[in-house]
Amino acid sequence: MNRITQAGRALRSSAAVLLCCAVLLAFAGSAAAQKEKKKKKDNAASSNTPIIPMSDEQQIDYMISTMLGAWQLGDVEKLHQTYADDVVVVSGTWAPPVIGWSNYAVLYQQQRARVQQIRMDRINTYIKVNGNFGWATYQWEFGATVDGQPMNSQGQTTVVVEKRNNRWVIVHNHTSVSQAPMPVTPANPANTPPTPPSKPRSR
Repeated sequence: MNRITQAGRALRSSAAVLLCCAVLLAFAGSAAAQKEKKKKKDNAASSNTPIIPMSDEQQIDYMISTMLGAWQLGDVEKLHQTYADDVVVVSGTWAPPVIGWSNYAVLYQQQRARVQQIRMDRINTYIKVNGNFGWATYQWEFGATVDGQPMNSQGQTTVVVEKRNNRWVIVHNHTSVSQAPMPVTPANPANTPPTPPSKPRSR
């Protein structure tokens, strides 16, 4: 009788353990399923989140701001995102055009290493778009310390842009530096003796 009782108890214990395992597995499966369901719901919600659309002109304006910001910070990677690999850059100095991003990047890094405390302001921007091409022109004011000396300059830049892989990039950059106004030569310089007055005529 004791053996039957012990066997019954062992059987009940085993059944209880199995029941507990089954309940735990059920809860775990339910929790995993709910987690997966929530994940899919979150992904669907994020993919359906509306993105504020920007016009081509606004995209180009934003790209120019990104380019100027990266130029000031010395962020070559971010700067490259705004330039095409086959870009042509014409600087404000008497120098041949720089062809290709790789060539421009080297010159930019050499120039940027000499400059500290940069301030670049953009004003009077005008943007025109025609299909996958466009251009923008703007004035700029530049201030910085170059080779340890303060420097300020003004100029104008015109960029030609192209939409590639649904993204606007600069394919041509032409920058001109405004020259300081030349002093006006007075009509009668100070070192030129004045013309003596004419003698009165005798009557």
